[in-house]
Amino acid sequence: MSTCSISALGERLDSRKHNFSQPSSRLSGPTVPILQMAYSERTPPPRHAQTVSSLCPAVSLLLVLFTCNVRYAACGASNIVLILSDDQDVELGGMTPMKKTKLLIGDAGATFSNAYTATALGCPSRSSILTGNYPHNHAVRNDSLAGNCSSPLWQKGPEALALPVYLSKRKYRTFFAGKYLEQYGTKEAGGFAHVPPGWDLWHALVGDTKYYNYSLSVNGKEEKHGDSYEKDYFTDLILNRSLEFLDKRSPGQPFFMMLSPPAAHAPWTAAPQYQKAFSDVKAPRGGSFNKPGKDKHWLLRQPANPMASSSMDFLDDAYRKRWQTLLSVDDMVEKLVKKLEDSKELNNTYIFYASDNGFHAGQFSLPIDKRQLYEFDIRVPLMVRGPGIAPKQIVKAPVLNIDLAPTILDISGSDLPIMDGQSFLSQMAPSLRSGPSRSCFLVEHTGEGSPVPDPACPKLGRGLSHCLPNCVCEDSYNNTYACVRTLVGINLQYCEFSDYESFVEVYNLTSDLSQLVNIVKKVDPALLQAMNQHLIKLQSCAGSSCHDNGINGLCQTTTK
Repeated sequence: MSTCSISALGERLDSRKHNFSQPSSRLSGPTVPILQMAYSERTPPPRHAQTVSSLCPAVSLLLVLFTCNVRYAACGASNIVLILSDDQDVELGGMTPMKKTKLLIGDAGATFSNAYTATALGCPSRSSILTGNYPHNHAVRNDSLAGNCSSPLWQKGPEALALPVYLSKRKYRTFFAGKYLEQYGTKEAGGFAHVPPGWDLWHALVGDTKYYNYSLSVNGKEEKHGDSYEKDYFTDLILNRSLEFLDKRSPGQPFFMMLSPPAAHAPWTAAPQYQKAFSDVKAPRGGSFNKPGKDKHWLLRQPANPMASSSMDFLDDAYRKRWQTLLSVDDMVEKLVKKLEDSKELNNTYIFYASDNGFHAGQFSLPIDKRQLYEFDIRVPLMVRGPGIAPKQIVKAPVLNIDLAPTILDISGSDLPIMDGQSFLSQMAPSLRSGPSRSCFLVEHTGEGSPVPDPACPKLGRGLSHCLPNCVCEDSYNNTYACVRTLVGINLQYCEFSDYESFVEVYNLTSDLSQLVNIVKKVDPALLQAMNQHLIKLQSCAGSSCHDNGINGLCQTTTK
């Protein structure tokens, strides 16, 4: 296989040192930026690279001949595909149905064992994937329009500098099909006529997840769908539109495809051929399943324990149906890979498989949802195959959803804009790139509640939301938190809540992987103080200041 360096030949990652600002007081919760700032200020000058032309002619010729692979006009740029599933966990076996995907992407490339989302909720996470920024910088707080999901403010600010805009400047042909953002296409968000900048071909779901009876925005025009499996089943439609795009594309022009199927999000409508699959499967019973939320924040102290049998039946049914819907995504991956192989594009294409967030099913007696700070909700699947990536790699370096955009731009040859995330190309293809890996990162969530009590659960009072059977609620205003998660040197999670209790949770994940015991009262106060200070810095970081992780030896940046 030819191996043209993915980076500009001789190019080095920006190794500038950054100074953190020093807030004078502790932050009680995630900060919200002023979006009226000029976003143009976040666009940096191009990184300076040593190119082939700057080398002596003989060396230049040899490098072009023997290392041609990705970036240059002489070589042709690589294609890039991002497949983003919905609510797919790894902690509870969410990749079990994905046998073909694991074979065709994971075994053919790199599987990341420590991939995380910076926030365990769909619209904020998807906004982070598109922008490469933490939620406190793109300001999408939850899945509502009031929470800035696909709002006019989002459209005028972060969306205008999102991933496809930069790829378009690199002359990539861009294609989107699937679920975009939960409020996309609603009247208040500009309707189906709004097509985000940078996308050449656009097939986006209007609103939140559906498998049948939905509307699409197809290049700004409404397209309605019914309940015919052959014509309308959304996962299959996404696949068919992507195959059509590949058939019609211009040879020689690189492409970026983002495919965002509905699985494994509710309402969990499986394809007809898979509706009886996994009939004997139940949600896993180990770890924190059906355990009380002892010594945890207020929301987790509310569910009854042990769980009611009706709640157990409900979550087991949801668990099975989630797996059933994922079988169609597995088929999608197989057919897409075959199409790329048949068109002789597979060896020149990077394929990413990821999810927006994890999921829980009975953990700490919470029936089903996400939004929580624990591993089951923030750990996500991530696999990548492509030129220069050796097969069957298990990469242990921590990687975040905010790292996807800078990594994809790095592959495309773009001068990387200022983003909170950083390219992880060096982690999966060290022969092509050297660069830093993070040892810790920020996880943040802004709790969502209702100003009035849920009519089905009047005794619960105000301030809660997403209440499920037996009046167990999955979110609340005081479920607002920010965490530092460390994996290098010390496997620790430190979280602060913005609530009346100023609640703190600390977990040693080396000895307590299920996060059963909050050790905040047992930890050296000096360690707590150090983690608190680093959390303050991460909550206020932007761009390159989010990359420098060193503080008192806890979060040292390493170079691969």
